[in-house]
Amino acid sequence: MLVDGEPTLSCITLAHRVRDREVTTIEGLRDHPMIDAFVRADAVQCGFCTPGQIVSAVALVAAHEHPTAEEIRHRMAGNICRCGTYPKIEEAIRTWRG
Repeated sequence: MLVDGEPTLSCITLAHRVRDREVTTIEGLRDHPMIDAFVRADAVQCGFCTPGQIVSAVALVAAHEHPTAEEIRHRMAGNICRCGTYPKIEEAIRTWRG
């Protein structure tokens, strides 16, 4: 999830700590063009990590509209993909149309 635009681990964030802050989950990004980029790049595989990957990717491109491969790898490093579709995720981020 994003808290005030910053990626945050939802699994360890207590609700009272985000009171009065802007919280965005994958559901709040349903119309974001990054979702289409992930589909076009075939970066969705099993789907287990997809929400977290997309939320993190949206935060990344909000900070750096056209990130380098190194920036993508660094900022996305905390998201584990059990299918190993990292090249496709990187492609989706590089080719998104915002």
